[in-house]
Amino acid sequence: MGTNLTLDLPSPESAIALAGEREENLKLMTQQTGATIVLRGQSLVIAGTETQVALAGGLVRALEPYWSQGRRIDSADIVTARYALSDDRQEELREIQQDVIVRTRRGEAIRAKTFRQRSYVESIRSHDLTFCIGPAGTGKTFLAALVAAQALLDNQYERLILTRPAVEAGEKLGFLPGDLQQKVNPYLRPLYDALHEMVDPEKIAGLMERGVIEVAPLAYMRGRTLNNAFVILDEAQNTTPAQMKMMLTRLGFRSRMVVTGDITQTDLPTSQQSGLSVAQRVLRNIDEIAFCQLSQGDVVRHPLVQRIVTAYEAYETPTQS
Repeated sequence: MGTNLTLDLPSPESAIALAGEREENLKLMTQQTGATIVLRGQSLVIAGTETQVALAGGLVRALEPYWSQGRRIDSADIVTARYALSDDRQEELREIQQDVIVRTRRGEAIRAKTFRQRSYVESIRSHDLTFCIGPAGTGKTFLAALVAAQALLDNQYERLILTRPAVEAGEKLGFLPGDLQQKVNPYLRPLYDALHEMVDPEKIAGLMERGVIEVAPLAYMRGRTLNNAFVILDEAQNTTPAQMKMMLTRLGFRSRMVVTGDITQTDLPTSQQSGLSVAQRVLRNIDEIAFCQLSQGDVVRHPLVQRIVTAYEAYETPTQS
């Protein structure tokens, strides 16, 4: 037998935030709960079985910290709230919703979107060395760079060092036009994007000139000891075991390092082991080192991107005859 529930929202802004662009949020909540969810002005009408309506009502209430303030809600917020209801993790959900990782230079609050993202951020805050392994779009590099930039602005560290192996360019890096900075820029764009959220682009150039922010290929780290620095090694799946060991042993006093990568997207020759895979096996039992694993469920992008990824996965997976 069907039942209805009507929830009156406090303002047009809250209704817009809850519904999302082209009512994408309502469509996703319908998929997640099985209930029919319709917005009529500032009234949200939920219809379905008693179980479906109760679940949808609980989902809307779980998202109240966002829509009550007119804050944007995206698909990751909805899916995480749905998980929280299923697994009785509402208290953890409230912690995610309240924990502001950083505020951008425009004053926007950035929070973790999933339980595993929040666990990753907590690991960065509490460990001198954190590994994060997961696919593109999960925020592993972006979140690390945001935490690092905030720590630098708070004077917790003297330097922020961003590095990654330039495997795609190989030895051809020397033949690219321009100085070193111009050569490595294309390989470090994701890190710059995060920095721009925290620091005015004009100031970044000055910080780089003074060596406060250093961006360089992994090869330039050899022979150094990185003291009082926050270090991010990105695209670590493209390091060799020797390069990984070299980089990890650069860690100096009062320093912190985050190593990120996607083991499924290695650009090394097929005969070459990934330094990230080896490090995962060799170091996993050292308590002071954190290993975080993100998955497709942590992808935070436009909802259409998730559908594209899913469609390609279905296309590329051989069907059983």
